[in-house]
Amino acid sequence: MRVIITGGTGFIGSQLANQMAAEGHEVIVLSRSPALAKGLSSKVRVEGWDAKTARGWGHLADKTDVIVNLAGASIAGDNFFPSRWTDERKRLIIDSRVNAGKAVVEAIEAAETKPAVVIQSSAVGYYGTHPNTVDITEDSPAGDDWLADVCQQWEASTAAVESMGVRRVIIRMGVVLSFEEGALSRMALPFQFFAGGPFGDGKQPLSWIHPADEIGAIRFLIKQAEASGPFNLTAPNPVTNAAFSRALGEVMGRPSLIPVPGFAFNAMFGEVATVVLDGQRVLPQRLAELGYTFQFTDAEAALRDLYRNRQAQTA
Repeated sequence: MRVIITGGTGFIGSQLANQMAAEGHEVIVLSRSPALAKGLSSKVRVEGWDAKTARGWGHLADKTDVIVNLAGASIAGDNFFPSRWTDERKRLIIDSRVNAGKAVVEAIEAAETKPAVVIQSSAVGYYGTHPNTVDITEDSPAGDDWLADVCQQWEASTAAVESMGVRRVIIRMGVVLSFEEGALSRMALPFQFFAGGPFGDGKQPLSWIHPADEIGAIRFLIKQAEASGPFNLTAPNPVTNAAFSRALGEVMGRPSLIPVPGFAFNAMFGEVATVVLDGQRVLPQRLAELGYTFQFTDAEAALRDLYRNRQAQTA
């Protein structure tokens, strides 16, 4: 099987690429800087692209079986502290997603033998923010805030491939847990200094997923010929921020007593603070209906596994 992955040098994309290449699949990762691509197996082929068009790589879509479109600028920015959502930053976040999707469509349009499936990434921000008392499934409507709008544009960017006979799966991702990057790495730092605790009032829901299940679910959906449309990639047991913080403290052997006031986050980071101060309780209903079996359904067990692996790597 030949697989093209955009955003394949990121945390999830690189692991997905390495796994599939190790099993003998032909894996092509698209990167704006191929010479600087890191963390990829020598079995993975890296090709350059401008993340806007099919120029220079579009011919590869012909006779490709799967395209996994993960490309998009980080919502929180590339630095440890989240970047404010200035007008310029917002435009970058949207354009990086929409342009990548258009490039995928352009390549598939030109392909004589088109891919069987496109996996289109999105996020649970699609649903807007909701209290922990509201269960969100794939049938729930889109939200009306800025992140929801980003996700709707992101998803729509590859919609045209469906009219070309290509099966399209939309993966609405929750918080993918990693001590190396992303939301968890930021949450864990205060715990290192015995100053950890919930963010804001701690009542906001956190829909999380272990990387093994993120990648496992993507691969499962590639294989399921009947799978199309949106799927929530979240563990079946979301938790509140306070419960997650307690579990993180237990795993790291640190107390979880010092809350980070919501007003402090708002003052420091502006609108981007909504990423940690708000949330939604998202359930993977359609994955469950198709029969996907999660490796990690308990937040503390997932954190313990990841922390143990991190400790082993740094020992």
